[in-house]
Amino acid sequence: MLPPKALLDALSAHASRLFNGETPLPRSEFEAQFKALLQSGFSKLDLVSREEFDSQMAVLARTRARLEALEAKVAELEARAVQGATPPTE
Repeated sequence: MLPPKALLDALSAHASRLFNGETPLPRSEFEAQFKALLQSGFSKLDLVSREEFDSQMAVLARTRARLEALEAKVAELEARAVQGATPPTE
């Protein structure tokens, strides 16, 4: 993975070559090359797709809900244990 500054510098250099070419490119060709340039740059970053991000957020939410339920159950069991451990008052 490239450091962000190095990646931006490389993208800038490639974009500069596209813009300053001796012969102007047709718009569709320029867009295709620029898109390929950006995709190449993004592939060097540690990115995840929106779909993967949303999927992991759903897993995290379910895990948190289960953890909260377990914490509540443990608190309930501890309270019962404390009540059962106190000597009866006469």
